[in-house]
Amino acid sequence: MSTVTEPQSQLGVGTAAVVRAGGIATHYLDAGTGDPVLLLHGSGPGVSGLANWRHTIPALSQHFRVLAPDLVGWGDTERPADIRYGLRTWTDQVWAFLDALGLRRVSVVGNSLGGRIALQMAEDAPDALDRMVLMGSPGVGMTVTEGLSALRAYEPSIENMRALLLDYFAVDPSIITDDLVRIRYEASAAPGAHEAYRAMFFDPRHAGNDLGITEEQVRAIRVRTLLVHGREDKIVPLDVALRMVRLLPDADLHVFARCGHWTQIERSAEFNDVVAAFLRPSEGEQR
Repeated sequence: MSTVTEPQSQLGVGTAAVVRAGGIATHYLDAGTGDPVLLLHGSGPGVSGLANWRHTIPALSQHFRVLAPDLVGWGDTERPADIRYGLRTWTDQVWAFLDALGLRRVSVVGNSLGGRIALQMAEDAPDALDRMVLMGSPGVGMTVTEGLSALRAYEPSIENMRALLLDYFAVDPSIITDDLVRIRYEASAAPGAHEAYRAMFFDPRHAGNDLGITEEQVRAIRVRTLLVHGREDKIVPLDVALRMVRLLPDADLHVFARCGHWTQIERSAEFNDVVAAFLRPSEGEQR
């Protein structure tokens, strides 16, 4: 394993490092000690482990070792010229990332696309996952919503990023701060970032939109699961989570009212409490 570490962040999100995962120089955040918890971000423009999980990592790292990689195509992770973006590529990168860190069993918290990757991991190797949290995750019955179309149509500018976040991500506009808009915009406009974003969802050589899952696949998943969803989610409707909780053999559902696609930001304190309680072992439980 080869890593390059950066100084401790003032945001309390741990140490930033880079590790080669399946040949991809993968940037990640590493915080806390204990049972490992993997945080997988979504697919919006300007997303990264930091942007997605900046309110989550400080809370969860009080109980667990928290790891938040940037998936290939986003954040500070390398974007190889010959990469083929798609579910299999992202999932394989995550498996290689865990292998590089010597982790054989983890819990996974996946936001949106990250939740779909978590489902694929549960299908690939259920014994490698302890527990799984699906937050605003696509699933059976997912269609292209107005919000999802708006994400894909984004062109980098401060004004477009502000409008996207206000119109489709949050019920409470006060959480869309100038700082959040700036962070997301700058990441979306970084060299190569928008080109990769457009390629993964619009170039037929890539498979970024191939995220479907069948009822049979979901029913076969045996990992203990918590679904977390905002009632007013405009990207992935609540109906998707309601359908998934009926299909998954061992799943609970927590719905946040007056909340959109970003439960981990819009209801951060409550989200952190719910997820930490789910991930902690019960009294007498062996891990």
